[in-house]
Amino acid sequence: MANPVVAQDAADPSGVWLRDDGNARVQIAPCGADICATNLWIGDTSKGEEPGDKLVMSLEPQSADTLAGTAYDPKRDRSYSITLKVAERALVTRGCILGGVLCRDVGWTAAD
Repeated sequence: MANPVVAQDAADPSGVWLRDDGNARVQIAPCGADICATNLWIGDTSKGEEPGDKLVMSLEPQSADTLAGTAYDPKRDRSYSITLKVAERALVTRGCILGGVLCRDVGWTAAD
């Protein structure tokens, strides 16, 4: 169970975010006991991403600006370890598979 003092002070990733490659706009919001990132807009759907696709994240605070846990992609039936580092108008997600052998960082900026 998360330390309530840390949880209260942890950064909140909720909001609408633009991916640094310009190809996605997502909304991060609570969904039940988890946090969901839902695609609002996808520029290039050639890799199978579509509006409405969702990533369900179970996260625990690691520090005042970092959340970590697991993410599940129901469309692809895949689970990842994930870390979110939240700043005032920026977010960096780090997703890993294969026990952390393959990882990818993605930068996001807050949508206006």
